[in-house]
Parts: sequence; C-alpha cells; structure tokens
Amino acid sequence: MMPPLFCKWKFNRMRILILTASLLCLSACGAVGFPGVYRINVEQGNIVTQEMVDQLKPGMNRRQVRYILGTPLVEDSFNQDRWDYTYVVRNGKDIINENRLTVYFEGDTLSHFTGNIVPSAGSEES
Repeated sequence: MMPPLFCKWKFNRMRILILTASLLCLSACGAVGFPGVYRINVEQGNIVTQEMVDQLKPGMNRRQVRYILGTPLVEDSFNQDRWDYTYVVRNGKDIINENRLTVYFEGDTLSHFTGNIVPSAGSEES
C-alpha cells in the first residue's frame, strides 16, 4: 500500500509559505532601511571657506588662485577658462551640506567667480 500524498503536499505547502514570508521580510528591510545601522558622514570635494573666497581678487593669475583654493575638483578639458570647486557632505542618501564655487579666467587672469559662497562685505566683490 502506498502512503498518502496529502501529507507530502501539506509539508511542501508549509515550506513554500515560510520561504515566501522570509523573502518578503528580507526585501522589506532593504526598502525601508535596516534599523539600528549607523551611517557615517561622507565628505567629498574641495573645502572652500569664506576666508578663501575673501582672498580672491579679479586679476589674480591661475597660480595664485590654485594656491588659495587648491586644485579644482573639475577642470573642464573643453573649457580651460573655468574651474569648478564642489564640496558635499552626505549621510547615506541625504545631503547635509553642499557648496559650489566656479572660477572663470580670461587668459591667465581671474575675471570673476560665482557660487553659493559670496565675498563678505569688507572685501572686493567680483
């Protein structure tokens, strides 16, 4: 006599149910974020401070600007007269702080600069 197939089917059904529930729980952790995980602040780019921007004056040469601000994060190979300085602080996907400064040259001299850090009132403006 053969054993009944009903018990085997019941066991497989329970196994499939547990496996499906486990996969749903694991995928939910990825979408919401695993609780209790510490995410560090990640800093990327060039730190540009107010004091650095206050030292910039139109008419400076490229070497002087590089001395004050450092090497630019992006030097456009198609536009040699523009340097971009970008600084971003992130915590996971959230942006905590973001600063941008773009420096423009005419030939070898600084013509003007733009960004969200502006020169203070005591210094010359670009």
